[in-house]
Amino acid sequence: MKIIEQDPWLRPYETVIESRLRYARKREASLTGGLSGGLSDFANGHLYYGLHADGDAWVIREYAPNATALYLIGDFSRHQRQPQYRFSVVDRSAGDWELRVPRRLLPHGTRYRLLLEWPGGEGERIPAWCRRVVQDADSYLFYAQVWQPDEPYRMQHERPLPDDAPLLIYECHIGMSSEQAKIATYEEFRTDVLPRIARSGYNAIQLMAVQEHPYYASYGYHVSSFFAPSSRFGTPEDLKRLIDDAHGLGLRVIMDLVHAHAVRNEVEGLGCYDGTRSLFFHDGDRGIHPAWDSYCFDYGKDSVLHFLLSNCKYWLTEYGFDGFRFDGVTSMLYYSRGLGETFDSYERYFDGGQDVDAIAYLILANKLIHTLCPAAITIAEEVSGMPGIALPTADGGYGFDYRLAMN
Repeated sequence: MKIIEQDPWLRPYETVIESRLRYARKREASLTGGLSGGLSDFANGHLYYGLHADGDAWVIREYAPNATALYLIGDFSRHQRQPQYRFSVVDRSAGDWELRVPRRLLPHGTRYRLLLEWPGGEGERIPAWCRRVVQDADSYLFYAQVWQPDEPYRMQHERPLPDDAPLLIYECHIGMSSEQAKIATYEEFRTDVLPRIARSGYNAIQLMAVQEHPYYASYGYHVSSFFAPSSRFGTPEDLKRLIDDAHGLGLRVIMDLVHAHAVRNEVEGLGCYDGTRSLFFHDGDRGIHPAWDSYCFDYGKDSVLHFLLSNCKYWLTEYGFDGFRFDGVTSMLYYSRGLGETFDSYERYFDGGQDVDAIAYLILANKLIHTLCPAAITIAEEVSGMPGIALPTADGGYGFDYRLAMN
């Protein structure tokens, strides 16, 4: 492998490096068996789960294997459970539920939630795959929202093609981009800030805090709804218009993607989603990040990889992002979350304290992203210096294009 040729000091760990790559290939084969489109077909969960128009009806599908009953509640039911809005079991062994509702009962802008029942309890939840979440101005509560405008935004510009120029990235947070003491909007950023960035010679922007998050002061890193762009800054159409204008100015748009952890909130997050924490996350101490007060994904679950890989595909295809900066990669790589580690010798990278499931996920995510968009940019925010993080997998690496050497 080229990684060994480039750094002979890695030769004692060649078998470990090879075993990680073999494991990633094994996971891929297991996930994509029988799918002609491989990972791209596997990563279509967003086209099945969540709320979708089907003729004159809405169909909403959920994955909640521990639930005993599901109800759709919202403005149309006075936010109470009603028998006509009870889900049916699609596949008990798979944990899938489905409900069909006439579209006239849920017009554009309707707010809704799920009410789940499970052994010994129940709770309201915002659907895990929902694409629009809003916060009530009076109660400050979050709700999913039916979003189907009469005129959906259609992109006008092609993605800028990469060239030989250095990648000059302007990192930005939409809400904090105004000189005024307020939360700025996608539209204000598009008209006031984008042209200045382009004039200053940058050729890429990196957007923080895109995925919906209940606590604004988290800077977007305590994500609750992974498929919903934050409504604090405007509508989905506003975000698409921003990205489209950036492309028109020759700017590639990179998204800060948070797949290392999730907020612990239950109603508006994924915590204890179906009455269990283990639907998305590890149980016990391994599932809690001690420094971030958040839940850590269990990358060994096929359903979690389905969720996260679909999330990668969704932002690339639905919004036209040109790549991702994966946040908190060090936390994903190590059982210790990288806390208290010195990383003062190569042995620290290969001593068995590494999460091979997380490594496999990162390898597969990079393969998926570059298959869907060969010119996509992937950046690992990684503090430990893991060898091979920004090498192609064919050379023994994990497939990222760049490593952001934080700290």
